[in-house]
Amino acid sequence: MKTPLRDTFKPGAGAGAFFTSIIVWGVGVGCFQAAMNNFLSEVHGMDSLDRGILEFFREFPGLMLVFILALLHKMSDWKIMRLGTLISMIGAALLVIPLERFSAGKIAVTLLIMLWSTGEHLVLPVRSTIALQVAKPECAGRSLGLLTGSHNFGMVAGSGIVMGIFFVGGRFLKLSDTALFDAVWVLIACLMLVSLASTFSRNAPNIPSKRPRLLFARKFSKFYALELFYGARKQIFLTFAPYVIIKEYGFSTASMALLFGVCAAVNIFGAPQIGKLCDKWGYRNVMIWDTVVLCGVCLLYGFAGRIFPPGVALAVVCVNFLFDAVISTTAMATSIYVRDLSKNSDEITATLSTGLSINHLISIAAAPLGGWVWSRFGVEWLFSFAAVMAVCNTLFAMTIPKPARVR
Repeated sequence: MKTPLRDTFKPGAGAGAFFTSIIVWGVGVGCFQAAMNNFLSEVHGMDSLDRGILEFFREFPGLMLVFILALLHKMSDWKIMRLGTLISMIGAALLVIPLERFSAGKIAVTLLIMLWSTGEHLVLPVRSTIALQVAKPECAGRSLGLLTGSHNFGMVAGSGIVMGIFFVGGRFLKLSDTALFDAVWVLIACLMLVSLASTFSRNAPNIPSKRPRLLFARKFSKFYALELFYGARKQIFLTFAPYVIIKEYGFSTASMALLFGVCAAVNIFGAPQIGKLCDKWGYRNVMIWDTVVLCGVCLLYGFAGRIFPPGVALAVVCVNFLFDAVISTTAMATSIYVRDLSKNSDEITATLSTGLSINHLISIAAAPLGGWVWSRFGVEWLFSFAAVMAVCNTLFAMTIPKPARVR
C-alpha cells in the first residue's frame, strides 16, 4: 500500500532517520531562541549595544561557512550534519557555567553562543542537500517543504517547553531564573544528543564527499545575486520587524513570543504546501511571485502606521509579519534551482554553502545600515528599501530560464 510519504522518498535512503533528527533539532533550536534573549538581558545584563555586538559574532560563522566547509570538503553531508549537531550541543552545555560571576562573562557567553551558531550554520546547507538526496527526483519540493515543516513543528514544541519550564518552575517550584535557564541549557544539550544519535541509521549513506574546496562557478551567478537580495531583505525583517511592533505598537515579551509561535505553527502546514507549489508550478514561478507579494508586505509594514488607525495598523503589521514568515519558506525554490544546475549532490552542498556566506555578508552590512536609515529617515524608508530589494529579486528571477525538464 502506497502512502504520500512513500511516494515522496526513495526506499532505504535514510529519510526516517533524517527527519527524526530534524524534528528533535528543531525542538532544541526552539528552546534556544525562546530563552536566549532573556538570558542575555536578565542574567548577563546585556544592553542593546552589547546585543548588537553579540549578533555580529553570532552571524559571523555564516559568513565564514564557505571556508569552514572548504576545510571539510572530504566529509560527507551526513557527517557534517553530525559534526554541526555535536558543536551546538557543546555550546549549549557550556552555558551552564556561571559565567556572569567573572569579569569577562559577556565575552565568554558571546563566544559560547558563537560556538552554538557555528554548529547551527554547518547544519543549514547540508540538511537541504540531504532532503534532496532522500527524495525521489520529482518530489524535491515536497521533501524540502516537509523539512521546513518538521523544523517549525520542533520550534513550536521548543517554545512551549520553555514557557512550561518557567511557568511551573517559577510559580510552583519557586526556582530562581538562573536555575531555570540552566535547566533549559541541559535540556537543549540532551536534545542535541538525541538528534545526533538519530542520524546513525543503517540506511544513512556514508559516501565520501567529492565536494570542491571552494566553488564560485559562473553558472551559479544568478543564484549568488538572488542570495544578496534575499540576505538584505531577510536581515531587515529579522532585525527590525520585531522592533517595529515593540517600539511603535508596545508589544510585550509574551505577545511577541505568541506571535513567533503562531508563525512557526502556520509554517508547519504552510511550508509543505509551498514545497508542493515548487513541484507543481516550478521553482522559477515561485521565485518570481513570492517576491511580488513580498514587495506589498514590505510597503504595508512600513506605512501601516500612516495609512490606518492605530488598532487597524497593529493588525495589519501582525498579519504582514506572519506573511513574511510564510514567504521566507519559498527560499527552498532556490535550492531546487541549484540542484537543476548542479552535476551532483557535492556541488549542491558547496553552492548552497557559498550562497549562505554571500547571504550573511550582506546581512551583516544590512543591520547597521538599516538602523541608520530608520534613525535618520524613519521606518517607512527602511521597509521601502526592503521592498526595492524584493523588486530586484523579482527582476533577477525573471531572467532565470524555464527548467528544461520537469522533475
